[in-house]
Amino acid sequence: MTSLKLTTAALSAVLMAGTSLTPAHAQDVTDEVIVTAQKREQSLQDVPLSLDVVRGEELDVISSGGEDILFLSARVPSLYAEGSFGRTFPRFYIRGLGNTDFDLNANQPVSLVYDGVVLENPILKGFPVFDLDRVEVLRGPQGTLFGRNTPAGVITFESARPTREAEGYIRAGYGRFDTVDLEGAVSGPLGDKVSARLSGLFQSRGDYVDNVAPNPSESGFEEFEEYAGRLQFLFEPTGTTDILLNLHGRKLDGGSRTFRANAIQPGTGGLVPGFDRFTAAQDATQILNVENLGASLTIDTDFGKGTLTSISAFESVRVDARGDVDGGFGAVFAPPSGPGFIPFAAESQDNITGHSQWTQELRYNFDATDALNVTLGGFAFFENLEIESLSFDTLFGGGVNGRAVQDQDTEAFALFTSMELQASERLTATAGLRLSLENKDFVASRTIGPFGSGTLGPVSQDLDDTVVTGDLALNYAANEALNLFARYSRGFRAPNVQGRIVFGDAVTVADTETIDSFDVGFKSRFLDGRGTLNATVFYFETDNQQLTAVGGAGNFNQLLNADAVKGSGLEVDASFDPTDHVELTAGFSINDTEIQDTALEVGPCGAPCTILDRVNPVTGNALINGNSLPQAPKYIANVSARFGLPVSNAGELFVFTDMAYRSEVNFFLYDSAEFRSDSLTEVGLRGGYVHNDDFEIAAYVRNAFGVTELEGAVDFNNFTGFINEPSIYGVEVTKRF
Repeated sequence: MTSLKLTTAALSAVLMAGTSLTPAHAQDVTDEVIVTAQKREQSLQDVPLSLDVVRGEELDVISSGGEDILFLSARVPSLYAEGSFGRTFPRFYIRGLGNTDFDLNANQPVSLVYDGVVLENPILKGFPVFDLDRVEVLRGPQGTLFGRNTPAGVITFESARPTREAEGYIRAGYGRFDTVDLEGAVSGPLGDKVSARLSGLFQSRGDYVDNVAPNPSESGFEEFEEYAGRLQFLFEPTGTTDILLNLHGRKLDGGSRTFRANAIQPGTGGLVPGFDRFTAAQDATQILNVENLGASLTIDTDFGKGTLTSISAFESVRVDARGDVDGGFGAVFAPPSGPGFIPFAAESQDNITGHSQWTQELRYNFDATDALNVTLGGFAFFENLEIESLSFDTLFGGGVNGRAVQDQDTEAFALFTSMELQASERLTATAGLRLSLENKDFVASRTIGPFGSGTLGPVSQDLDDTVVTGDLALNYAANEALNLFARYSRGFRAPNVQGRIVFGDAVTVADTETIDSFDVGFKSRFLDGRGTLNATVFYFETDNQQLTAVGGAGNFNQLLNADAVKGSGLEVDASFDPTDHVELTAGFSINDTEIQDTALEVGPCGAPCTILDRVNPVTGNALINGNSLPQAPKYIANVSARFGLPVSNAGELFVFTDMAYRSEVNFFLYDSAEFRSDSLTEVGLRGGYVHNDDFEIAAYVRNAFGVTELEGAVDFNNFTGFINEPSIYGVEVTKRF
């Protein structure tokens, strides 16, 4: 790994280059951005960790056109996201750390927390984004206050809460491919001590990808219809107690990711000449149905010198997901077949047939002295997950020819404390410690074996561990406009098991992964608060890094532990509002990762790809020591600009433009010429008229230049790939009241 060297000149150039999405339109430039990254309200500029916030108009713009949660990709430094499951199961990466596993019990190192509740299963993490106050992205290990499965970081979503004054909004949009995007909320009092907020979302799109296979079972792909809602009741029985009940749900029909056979150019990589994003040729049936229901009860009580908080929550999700994994029709031995060479047909389905998640967090935050703030807490997590995996004979009858089931019970408990000491007028020290206990019981069976392989199991695994994590940070206020900080943090990912045994006989296990990370940076304001400039340099090293070998010639999902992964980088974000009608933001990051394990090898592609790694002559496997992590772009950049032109005392014409860039990525643990993506730059534009901040009409376009680029691949059969979203344009009308 090339070490990160920052000269004064290079750092100055980076600081001038950019910033991230932080201040929102219609906020006074001197307002503080309030975050809860440390589970209490603080100014973003005072929190001694690398943190970004997406909110307000920025959030509305980048989610335009019926976008799913993947719209967050590359919108803040060091954050990338992709997915092969369609409009659910996002795979997030922070500082290059993520998980390419597509199995329904995948254990991811980026945790998603929605209204204070951790969402563990990857399908839960695809819950739609609507009626939010803000999104916070916490970079680096969060092993004290959040704990399990946060070695890369945490993304938190904070919904708008019920209000004592009556208010609401409705937003209606229509766009390309018959895209419909409806969102709204109504909030207000139900009595002297009770208020409520009802929020809803409806999104749909037509099947804009034509199926050109002979005698197709489906005429087109990419259509979807989705409903989501949230009902909140806020009870304030006394002046010292708030009780918030949150009921929410989601129903999704359609929106699978379309796989395309032999879309990748052999020998060189990239899309084949003449590639058409609006056609595909498949003989299989696509299914994606998701149903999700959840509830949480949050109680805040002023108690003694502080606040006692209890968060009790339940989540349940069901999913049926079926797709054409080979991306084509027929096979070379059962013509007609294509596009290109199809060695054998592969159609599979994965279902969550049973799921429940119960969580309980209890914490007490108080001022022990005038200079010392303390948080004490405990956490409990219980999950049951039942998965069914199927394969189909698409050439001779279409019936099920393979079936396996998984049943997993997980328990996790933790005790934690965090303390912030005002050591002097300028120096603040923060220290935290967490004790975590993990237990996972797993059993898998194959009840039908494809290709005559027979039944298997039951095969069981019992995993448990006890882990201590924590952090230590110093924050020095050099003056009113500049804070300097340094932070050490330790996090972990719980032990995990992979039992996808439809095609293989191996149940693999990954032991506990730990990470030690060091951050040094500054946060600053300038021009009386009209601008902010924040920067962080970091270095991390993992022990027993959990990796997933996906696909390969055997079409397996296998868990591995690498000896170590080392990473370093730089994150810069800033904002500048030179006038009351101009707002500028940008962001930039460098992430350099390297796998360090001289003995680690993985099975390479089943398609005859061009392996760039050294190959073990005995096993034929690729040696991956020295490779960067998969789906880990080295560079990420984003820019946005808003320009307003007042046309009356109450009206304004505006134009908002944004850009997100990520550099090239490698899709798998091994390195090949084919299974990688070139850099991707997507530009958005929005313009319209706003009146009194309560009525807006606007036109928008996402991916304005229609850039088409690979985002992932399937390597076990042929050169199958999947791509980014097309240009979506349309109009929106918003009314607030």
